[in-house]
Amino acid sequence: MTNDFGFDILGTAFSITVDEDEAYLQKVLSQYRAAVENTQNISGIKEPLNIAILTGFLLCDEINKMKRQLENESVEVAERTMKLIAKLDHMFGNGGDDQNIQT
Repeated sequence: MTNDFGFDILGTAFSITVDEDEAYLQKVLSQYRAAVENTQNISGIKEPLNIAILTGFLLCDEINKMKRQLENESVEVAERTMKLIAKLDHMFGNGGDDQNIQT
């Protein structure tokens, strides 16, 4: 279902057509407003366009750091899984005599 969603940020009104429900969009808008406020507080910038640009940059930085963290965690999980599989293969290959499994 397509909806029109209107909002005002940094003194500029926007209206967009979206396929999301209003509660979700309000949550996203609230997060963006908080990010804008944080940018204003840490930078002291007053120009709305500059605030919006810097906020966008900082949010992209945060997204990329989170992606990197998830990728690192995924690699770690895969490595631990392979070690566990190898230990299980070893146990069953030895007839189950290996009692000391450490992960």
